[in-house]
Amino acid sequence: MTAGEGRAPRPRLSLPEELDARRLRRRVAQVTALFVAIALLAWLAPGLDSIRSRLENADAGWLALGVALEVASCACYVLMFGAVFCERMALRTSAEIGLAELGVGSLVPAGGLGGLALGVWALRRGGMPPDQIATRSVAFFLIKCAANFAAVAAVGVVLWLGLGAAGLSPALTILPAVLALAVMGGVAALPLVLRRVDGEGRAARAARGLGRGVSEALRLLGTGNPAILLGSLGYWAFDNVVLWACFHAFGVSPALTVVLMGYLIGQLGGLLPLPGGLGGVEGGLVGTLVVYGVSLRDAVAAVLAYRVIQFWIPLLLSVPAFVSLQRGLNRPERPDLCVPPIPNLKQVDSVSR
Repeated sequence: MTAGEGRAPRPRLSLPEELDARRLRRRVAQVTALFVAIALLAWLAPGLDSIRSRLENADAGWLALGVALEVASCACYVLMFGAVFCERMALRTSAEIGLAELGVGSLVPAGGLGGLALGVWALRRGGMPPDQIATRSVAFFLIKCAANFAAVAAVGVVLWLGLGAAGLSPALTILPAVLALAVMGGVAALPLVLRRVDGEGRAARAARGLGRGVSEALRLLGTGNPAILLGSLGYWAFDNVVLWACFHAFGVSPALTVVLMGYLIGQLGGLLPLPGGLGGVEGGLVGTLVVYGVSLRDAVAAVLAYRVIQFWIPLLLSVPAFVSLQRGLNRPERPDLCVPPIPNLKQVDSVSR
């Protein structure tokens, strides 16, 4: 018997339909066309001379810094991915899956879930147990979002106290902070509620799975693993500072707290079902920044530059990662992706019940 005959065959899974290569290429073409249309509108439309002047006089040094910061944000995503799904995962595998997820997330507008679908496929293709994938996928998504909600709460309180920007109404400061804290508290309480769900139907199983994922997210955060904490915070913080750097590229220096709050609320526009989130993210960011006191001209120029960096850098990094991932998973000598179940999955399940 050869060394490979005693092993169970790897599952032969195909990419989900929404992640088909041809469909992704069409999305790249669609998003590119939208970028070109927006650029032409900003460059040729009458009445936008001030914005064109801003774009023409951008400081290349600050834009280069924005590119470097976006790369750092992607690196933090990779750091967090391996730490959440399996601490023993090879850095190469974590980088391949994490960067590929970021690229797909740029193209599939689903609040970050489109990229996770690719990660689920890759982990299943590598032999990771479905229960482990489901639990850790929920935990990963919640940990990634937790940094945003915690930041809204912290920045909202700072602004409410009059630090960083004065004269903002409570509706723009303490109200978002309270809502963010309420959401975090509600999510943390889900395991206590969902453990009472009975039945074997799809909805009941999904509810219990969500409860296990929340419990696992809380457990992982409680470990204080620096890769998880620094990865989640760095992924959020570096991407925020890209927008801040883009403002400086056009000679504008708004309060960092205003940029942070505008970013956090404005990014909700990315939940709209638009290719690459184009239109939704820009509109949400510009509108929110204007509400917080940034001039329309400055907001449009900075957001356009930021979105070019935020979209294309993860997408360009994802191309070699995706190709390497596909090739690697089709080689039998490729190491497994932490196939043994997570050690405390049964304990997490009992907590949810």
